[in-house]
Amino acid sequence: MKRVLVVGGANGIGLSIAKVLTAKDEIEKVYIVDKAELASEYQEDKIESYQFDLTSDDYSIFDRFNDINCLIITAGFGKLSLFEDIDERMIPLYFTVNTVAVIRVIKHFYDKMLKDEDFYCGVMVSIAGFMSSPFFSLYGASKAALKIFIESVNVELEKAGTSNRILNVSPGSIKGTSFNQGKTDLSITKSLAEQIIAHVENKNDLFIPQYEEVFKHVLARYHKDFRKEGLHSYEYKVNSGRVVK
Repeated sequence: MKRVLVVGGANGIGLSIAKVLTAKDEIEKVYIVDKAELASEYQEDKIESYQFDLTSDDYSIFDRFNDINCLIITAGFGKLSLFEDIDERMIPLYFTVNTVAVIRVIKHFYDKMLKDEDFYCGVMVSIAGFMSSPFFSLYGASKAALKIFIESVNVELEKAGTSNRILNVSPGSIKGTSFNQGKTDLSITKSLAEQIIAHVENKNDLFIPQYEEVFKHVLARYHKDFRKEGLHSYEYKVNSGRVVK
């Protein structure tokens, strides 16, 4: 990897990935595209930042990044809330930002992925895309759609004869990010950022952080009885203090 585009890199895990990348000697440039402005304390010579709202219709901004050989998409949002409490106007927004925008950006660089030359790609999805997640109904649905898209396209890439793949990064809750009204703390997210970059470089297609420790067992319970595990997930979120019901 030499020139990397991080979509959603102005804060959280995206920013952490960008900063880990710029510390590597082989990295020449890291482009950041985010709705938010990159804070002055994180700016440096290797970084070029651009502000862009993924709900826009015109995606021509991505034409200027034809020199990249790595694409990492971390943009997305979610908030713990019961479906009954979500404003109807938020429904299309969830899918526009979490699903459609990601697919549009990937489509923009897909010709690079189809070639024999190395092109690296990673997308932040979510473990919520693998199972029912009460209080995250829309978020989980938007991520489930993204999961299936990535799995399907990776088969097409393999059949096209290229070694390039899209990495699905599907963590649970990540501490040290601004997701769900949290605050960015790069000291907390650095280790995960390093792991994600390593999986992207290896052209892996799936990375579930804490899989052996946590999610292997959670997914097993879910596939055994999705109704029971859904109820367990509901109670777990309530008891965690992150939601009030």
